[in-house]
Amino acid sequence: MVCEPNEKEKRERLEISQPPDYTDEPMSLSPPPGHSPDAPRRTIGWFTAACVLVSNIIGGGIFTTTGFLARDIGDPLLMLALWFLGALVALAGATAYAELGAAYPQAGGDYLYLREAYGALPAFLSGWTSFTIGFGAAIAASSVGFASYLSRVLPLEEQQSIFETGLALGLVWCLTAVHAAGVGAGGLLQRLLTTAKLAALGVLIVGGFLFGSGAWEHLAVRSIPAGASLGSAAVAFIFVMYCYLGWNVVGYIAGEIAEPTRTLPRIMIGGTAFVAAIYLSLNVLYLYALPMAQLAEPPILPVAEKAAAALWGPAAARWIALLLALSLAGGVSAMMWAGPRVYWAMAKDGVLSPWLAGLHESSAVPVRAMLIQALWASVLIVTGTFEQLVIYSGVVLAAFVLLVLGAVIRLRRHKPGLPRPYLVPFYPWLPGILMIGAGGLVGSSILQHPMESLLGLATVLAGLPFYRIWSKLRHARPMPS
Repeated sequence: MVCEPNEKEKRERLEISQPPDYTDEPMSLSPPPGHSPDAPRRTIGWFTAACVLVSNIIGGGIFTTTGFLARDIGDPLLMLALWFLGALVALAGATAYAELGAAYPQAGGDYLYLREAYGALPAFLSGWTSFTIGFGAAIAASSVGFASYLSRVLPLEEQQSIFETGLALGLVWCLTAVHAAGVGAGGLLQRLLTTAKLAALGVLIVGGFLFGSGAWEHLAVRSIPAGASLGSAAVAFIFVMYCYLGWNVVGYIAGEIAEPTRTLPRIMIGGTAFVAAIYLSLNVLYLYALPMAQLAEPPILPVAEKAAAALWGPAAARWIALLLALSLAGGVSAMMWAGPRVYWAMAKDGVLSPWLAGLHESSAVPVRAMLIQALWASVLIVTGTFEQLVIYSGVVLAAFVLLVLGAVIRLRRHKPGLPRPYLVPFYPWLPGILMIGAGGLVGSSILQHPMESLLGLATVLAGLPFYRIWSKLRHARPMPS
């Protein structure tokens, strides 16, 4: 005899069998705690995660940006003040992201936070932007930069452009292969690249101050250009903040970090403070090596090369090129690791192809998402279109940072019972001030670069057709019996 379910049981079974309704309202789709066969393994320790964060922040910007600041503002003390202010803003931003990361310790990062705060569509557009610009174009640009600097260490007289393209593609696919092998292999590589980079930076900083031919008098020599104004300092600060961005990267791999609620805030805040100390030390070293006027002289190549040549002689510039190549390789590795976790999380939610939601059986990493990311970066490298994406990426990325900062306040209001192992200090003033600053950054970028801003907006909106297509396909799938 088969017992028929009552009406209540029928309703409960129907609710369980139906897929979630991905409307544009805030929702919570977080998986239950504990490990499942289709979830990543929490095997990343704090040191490996910190290496991902440090490598993601320290790219090529710190080695070049100071030259532009010297050209545009000409005041060494003002320049150092801007770098110090940038450090404070970065630390404040890291505290805001730390609250979100500790509250939602799953893979996805910004996509996850925006999904929980604003709904499916804003989250999807954030993930789409990560794929096309935030990770895709950044990986391509950094890979090409890596090839350019490495080719200066090993110069070729013929076919140099083809050689550099091959180096860039080789970096992308070699790193993809390593990270596809699993968190163990990827973590080992990331630790090696980051420690080598930090060791080289340590030699540059300590060796420069102890054995370099510099002068502390340079810090008092001003070379203010004609037309310099408060607006020049504001634009310079935008360049500084771009160099500090990247403290949120560990949020993307949070699903694989051991003890994430305790580890994430420490890594985000401590790692950002560590990078800030390196940035300030490097800028003092640049000024110790050369006065502002010489730092600003064209060509404005990586200012680190100029400083090294002044400290130790022209031959040292070659080693700085190798350091830049190493730094960029570490950054590409961090992005190759973090980016696919976003697309995997999106596919798990049903807003991307379910094919991307698969994890490799043995390594438990999203290999398919890695391949898609590597293919996109390769297309950008071969065609050179990454340059256009990078040019107008700033305003788009700043806009999503503004939304994530707003998510801290929105989630406090709409989900007061959400467990928050870490709370941002000085709430709501600190996230509010950061939102005003991010809004000002977006506004100034739009006013100064309206065409680039429109192109950035067009890139974001280009994701809408894909969102609608996958939404229809998701709802058209047969319900489980």
